[in-house]
Amino acid sequence: MSQPGEHGRAANPRSRLSRRRGIAAPLALPAGLGALLVVGAAAAGTDGRLSGGWVLILAAVVVTTCSAVAEPVVAPLLGVVGWLTVAGFSRPPYAELQVSGPAAARAAVVIGCAVVAGVAAGMLVRWLASSFTLWIVEVSGERPAVRSAEAEPGASGPESAKPRQPWITDFVGGIGVRRVLAGVLLIGGLPLLTLLLSAHDLRLDLGDDLLIYLVAVVVIAVVGGFWPAVLAAVVASLLVNWYFTPPVHTLTIADGRSLLALLLFVTVAVTVSSVVHLAAHRARQAALSSEEAQDLLALAQTVLGGQDTPSAVLGHLTDGHGGRAELLERVGGQWVRVAASGVAPTGCTVLRAEVRTDLVLELAGQSRPLSPRLLRGLTAQVATALDRDRLRTQAAQAEALAEGNRMRTALLAAVSHDLRTPLASIKASVSTLRQTDVEWTEADESALLATIEASADRLDALIGNLLDMSRLTTGSLQPFLRPAAVDEVAPLALRGLDGGALLDMQVPDGLPLVLTDPGLLERVLANLFANALAYSPPGQRPVLRARGLDRGVLLEIVDHGRGVPDELKERMFEPFQRLDGRSGDPPGGAGVGLGLAVVKGFLDTMGGSVQAADTPGGGLTMRVTLPCATPAPVAVNSDT
Repeated sequence: MSQPGEHGRAANPRSRLSRRRGIAAPLALPAGLGALLVVGAAAAGTDGRLSGGWVLILAAVVVTTCSAVAEPVVAPLLGVVGWLTVAGFSRPPYAELQVSGPAAARAAVVIGCAVVAGVAAGMLVRWLASSFTLWIVEVSGERPAVRSAEAEPGASGPESAKPRQPWITDFVGGIGVRRVLAGVLLIGGLPLLTLLLSAHDLRLDLGDDLLIYLVAVVVIAVVGGFWPAVLAAVVASLLVNWYFTPPVHTLTIADGRSLLALLLFVTVAVTVSSVVHLAAHRARQAALSSEEAQDLLALAQTVLGGQDTPSAVLGHLTDGHGGRAELLERVGGQWVRVAASGVAPTGCTVLRAEVRTDLVLELAGQSRPLSPRLLRGLTAQVATALDRDRLRTQAAQAEALAEGNRMRTALLAAVSHDLRTPLASIKASVSTLRQTDVEWTEADESALLATIEASADRLDALIGNLLDMSRLTTGSLQPFLRPAAVDEVAPLALRGLDGGALLDMQVPDGLPLVLTDPGLLERVLANLFANALAYSPPGQRPVLRARGLDRGVLLEIVDHGRGVPDELKERMFEPFQRLDGRSGDPPGGAGVGLGLAVVKGFLDTMGGSVQAADTPGGGLTMRVTLPCATPAPVAVNSDT
């Protein structure tokens, strides 16, 4: 299964575009001009030993090589400078530019052919390399991770993507379109500067003029970047050649030092422009990297902060970049939406990033572009969030299954002992009464019948708690809430309890009605009353006290038994907790440990609560809180 990082190269269309175009002009042009300047300097320095043919050959080689490896836009300018180099340094006297004659014409033809051959060779090599790379990708079965497509009515899946070409961004670099236009407009000031320098009262030599023009070119480079500066350097060199280089008003240069100075001027101007362009480009990259780092940090904080669901990750993206983000998964041959966030305007560009072979992230309408690294980080996080969310679901299901297995095991244990014990007592008592060879007295028969009745009551209470716990566990319990009076429900809970008359009820008159299910509240109080009666010592009666609260009613079931340690007060409400006999099951120290668990489950369902506290002087007090009934109570229409 492919990961987001496996398609890093395909995820960056700008890097593919730069490789297809060749070396950028700000790097290739200064290198080519420097190489041509070295050829001219070598011809002048050898004093005739380097013939004009060799100068032409070397210049043609430099122009062909640079045109082949650089962007095509570099080739024409290199051809012009190469022709000037051949025309000025082919024969003595060196550095005298002769733009007419057979030699200049022959140089123009050769250098022109070198330009065309270099551009054609570079395009052919890059096309072959691109085709070979595409063949490798098709053979290996890999697919680009990021595609973009225009939002069309027929575009329904990731296969409908078309690549974008950010050529404007590549052309202006980090300068911006407005600054480039401003630099082009500043070129119009060069003729005005020429008029000013041509004034008769200014007596400047050629070096001074070139320095002034160099300052102007540097200003244009700072404002408009590389290409306006290159254009300004060409215009400035032509103006200097026409107006300030003898013979004036011609393109011929008679003085070798003037030609050398002019070539140095063009080289330095282009180099400075390249430095400015690269600095602006690096600054833009740094700003984008900083912004990208902030986005990645915020994304990491979102995930580490617990918001690690796919919807939360996509929400972080749309909050910071706007638009809409959707996560699609291939299920049964169709793309199904897993998570989504935000809203995108109609007709906007759609970007689709392949997270995995079966998972796609679809983006549309973002106000700020997403860098490839940010997109890869986002796809990795959203895939991880999806996997983690599904693992949590599976863990919850496994935990529920484990809880069910634990309950089944406990129920089996209860059936094997707690349920079979009263059945055995009933069976033994009935078998004894049916013996015909023994004469039983009336007292013996009464004792055996009492044992049968007590065992049946115990069996009924155990089965009731088991059924109640099963309803709570499966979530099938739906209470029917309605107003009820505590002094009407509490006496009903004492029916069938041994020693129920010993419970002291202290319910004041005027106690507010409670919003509860009377049947469930009766079961709650019956379990709590049975517990209190079982553990209250002789001579100390358990008590039910009731009093009103701000928005509810507090019931306190007080006994004076041995109590429960503080560290066990929370645990005693869990299922199957016997805690040395105190479990809320019927008296006698037997049960499956479900009585208090049923109490807590019923109260939670009805909107109440229960807490255990120590009784002053010893014992345990169970505090039950119930909400007050409103004047117009809302009842849930379902049976208990």
